[in-house]
Amino acid sequence: MIFTEYVAEHQRGLLRFATALTTDEALGEDIVQDVLARAYAKWDAISALDRPHAYVRRMIVNEYLSWRRRWARITPYADVEPAGIEVDHAAQHADRSALMAEIARLPRKQRAVLALRFYEGMSDPEIAETLGCTSGTVRGYASRALARLRVQITEDCLSVPPRLTEESA
Repeated sequence: MIFTEYVAEHQRGLLRFATALTTDEALGEDIVQDVLARAYAKWDAISALDRPHAYVRRMIVNEYLSWRRRWARITPYADVEPAGIEVDHAAQHADRSALMAEIARLPRKQRAVLALRFYEGMSDPEIAETLGCTSGTVRGYASRALARLRVQITEDCLSVPPRLTEESA
């Protein structure tokens, strides 16, 4: 498969994956653009692999992880956190925004595991291969990430003030 065919077939999915991974559409686009530019330079070697798409997907994860490390040294930590996700007025959009904000607060490897598992539908061994770690490490990252999300969402639900009723007014 030539590079232009690969991009035409997979670019949309790569953009969706990078956006899910970063929780930022613009950053996802930047990462995919950088990765595809590097992949183009060595496409002959990549296309000769058994699974070139898995290799490019791993490049995206690695770029995301190194981007966070690189900019954490330059940008103050508060600026690295998402500036705030716009809250939609419909309940389903508000819930999604709250979940995306909590996901954005996860450490980068935990977020990568969740994106690979739930967005890409990869198994633990496939995620381990992509991240260059063991399946046990993947399960640990997933467990801690889901526990953290569970605790944070539960705390947020419990901190909602009760509605005023006629009796309390």
